[in-house]
Amino acid sequence: MSFASKLGFSIGCLHRTNLARNIIQRKSHVVSYRNGPPPHSKATKIGALTVGGAMWWWVIWHLWHEPDHITGEFEYPNSKKWSNAELGIPKDGF
Repeated sequence: MSFASKLGFSIGCLHRTNLARNIIQRKSHVVSYRNGPPPHSKATKIGALTVGGAMWWWVIWHLWHEPDHITGEFEYPNSKKWSNAELGIPKDGF
């Protein structure tokens, strides 16, 4: 047997037997076409609840102690009370 045939190649092509045996396997995520995905592990469920709980605690804590991030620190100014000089509008000099 030649070196090329040991690797599964014959004259630049794959052998049909090796092609049938080589099934692409994705290990990055679950692919389920007509079936439901397998259930998550207990560790994944606990981890998701822990991270979600910590996130909501952080949001509610900061909304309670620093509401100015949402409502604003100062009263919004009324722009109708400003003069043209304060707004940077030049005088009409025709």
